[in-house]
Amino acid sequence: MDNKVKNANQRLKILYLHKILLERSDEEHSITMPEIISQLKLYGITAGRKALYEDIEALKTFGMDIVSERGHGAGYYVVNREFELPELKLLADAVSSSRFLTEKKSAELLKKLQQLTSVYEAKQIQRQVFVADRVKAFNERIYINVDTIHRAIAERKKIAFDYFDYDLKKQKKYRDGIRTCSPYAFAWDDERYYLVAYYEKYDSVSNFRVDRMENVEILDDLAEKYPEGFKLSQYLNSTFSMFSGESEEVKLRFDKSLINPVIDRFGKNIIIAPDGENHFTVFVQIKTEHPEPFFGWLFQFGTKVQIVEPCELKSQYLNMLGDVIEANKIR
Repeated sequence: MDNKVKNANQRLKILYLHKILLERSDEEHSITMPEIISQLKLYGITAGRKALYEDIEALKTFGMDIVSERGHGAGYYVVNREFELPELKLLADAVSSSRFLTEKKSAELLKKLQQLTSVYEAKQIQRQVFVADRVKAFNERIYINVDTIHRAIAERKKIAFDYFDYDLKKQKKYRDGIRTCSPYAFAWDDERYYLVAYYEKYDSVSNFRVDRMENVEILDDLAEKYPEGFKLSQYLNSTFSMFSGESEEVKLRFDKSLINPVIDRFGKNIIIAPDGENHFTVFVQIKTEHPEPFFGWLFQFGTKVQIVEPCELKSQYLNMLGDVIEANKIR
């Protein structure tokens, strides 16, 4: 090794020392001075103990939380990292189980998470969360789409994109024309990302599955402002399975045992009115243009919930139940 390269490596000594301490130590594993010297040699750096003692003190002054052990087998280890191991495990679990991410992207993110802790603790992040029959996303560009849309929201610009469905051959079938909209916010529903946006074609707020969007492009045109009276939280609370459409007020009567799922779904701001000793009623805003997802949510509670009004919606629910019974009769 020529002197120029050697001198350059020596100037990088404290940076490599920082890297070694982060990678090779944690609260359960300290690294001794001979081991530090040996690791530095792998980077082409020679260092004496005295100089390394001074470098470690400099790293402490910089803010690195290094504990020095005394006595037999004395060594050093790093505590209070940017992310604690339980936090990294939580993130790893979310990445592994997310339908939003493809298998390839999940693996890439897990590898990056492992680099945020020691090589010893990284082994615990390598675990895979098993979720029965979990279907992962196919669109590799989802995370790029999300980043592009975030920039458009921040810059208050419109976006254009292609939108597709799948046909019976599992091939992409693009809908006619490029869609243009004003992005407002992202929503997370049924473990998928949706874009809430003002869609000019229908002159209303609509939702788009981000994993069904391709060729997302930020336009020069300024985004449309929120429609008058529009509140994102209310909009999302009234939406089931992210169907768009106009909302209307619906009165529901629940058994009192269902108070938790009602609050989980509609939030604490809804007005709850006692109805006898064993029931309560609520008025909620529901998008009834496509009521099937809402009916599905109601059906899980069986006879413990009733639609009180509007009568037209109640009739639709009863008709759907009748159609389901008819279609599933044993013949």
